[in-house]
Amino acid sequence: MTSTALFDEPGPKARRRIRIATVLGTLAAVALVALAVRQFAANGQLDAARWQPYATWPMWRYLLDGLWSTFLAAVVSAALSMALGLLLALGRLSPRRWVRLPAAGYVEVVRTIPALLLVYVVLFALPRYGMDLPLFWKLVVPLTVSNAAAFAEIFRAGINAIERGQTEAGLAVGLTRFQTMRLIVVPQAARRVLPSIVSQSVGLLKDTSLGFIVSYGELLYSGKVLAAYNHLVIQTYLVVALIYLVVNASLSKLARTLEARRPAPLRRRPARA
Repeated sequence: MTSTALFDEPGPKARRRIRIATVLGTLAAVALVALAVRQFAANGQLDAARWQPYATWPMWRYLLDGLWSTFLAAVVSAALSMALGLLLALGRLSPRRWVRLPAAGYVEVVRTIPALLLVYVVLFALPRYGMDLPLFWKLVVPLTVSNAAAFAEIFRAGINAIERGQTEAGLAVGLTRFQTMRLIVVPQAARRVLPSIVSQSVGLLKDTSLGFIVSYGELLYSGKVLAAYNHLVIQTYLVVALIYLVVNASLSKLARTLEARRPAPLRRRPARA
């Protein structure tokens, strides 16, 4: 799923306007950062004594424990979301109406619901009906429900990008439709949409910060506890933001690398309904 599938390539004038807007945006961002640094310095927030605790291992060990909890929640949520998303994608492509309509309804409805609202449902609504999940699952379940819809659309786009002839060839040699999907179509589709899967996983990783609401000990919640302990609020949250920046930038770089290495399709084919 490439960006050109969503919009036309910009022309020379549009590219020039984009470059000008990028330069102006960068200058504005640099000015804001410089202003923030100046204000921090004026209020003593850049004093070495305030940053010295973050040169010690116990501080970093605590934050890295939070980062590990973030990764654990993200990996489990991603695995469950991909599995459910693939089932939903296959459901939307099913010739059976009773399978296709519920899958389409799930995707269209859940994509409009904020993940935060789903967290509140799991946190406050479900316990009233006797479904009080463990702390870890109070974060993982809403993230899975929310991201499964996004992964479903990614997988569906990948399956639609596979040439119809491959499906017809699988059916012609005696494979069932399910076997054709499992053995021929889905493996190729997964390789094609791998960059999009990584990009969606970056968003899912950021969504684990909602664990802050359910008191799950992920990175942001660990930062909150640490700031309350050492009273270094600005320093703590800047360090947490830096960790998020490094991790997400690395994953985004991986997605761009995979996108660049992916061979371009020979020609665009009309999407299946």
